[in-house]
Amino acid sequence: MNTLLILLAVAVILIYFFRKEIKEKISPNPKKNYTIDDQYNADKKDREKEIDKILSKIGKNGLNDLSSEDRKRLDELSKKIK
Repeated sequence: MNTLLILLAVAVILIYFFRKEIKEKISPNPKKNYTIDDQYNADKKDREKEIDKILSKIGKNGLNDLSSEDRKRLDELSKKIK
């Protein structure tokens, strides 16, 4: 019985000290292995989605109904694409 408790305690201590490695093996971080190109392409895709969202607002309501925040954001995003 004492041996079982000692083994259990040792297992708990080992799991505590190696918890980050265990977590990484169970559920790895998908962005950890991104290359610079992958990150650039993901960011570009996000910017394009945001631009499309703002442009769809313009298509539905016209340019005059666009808020000042949306106009500023559209200007910022259009400069980053170039």
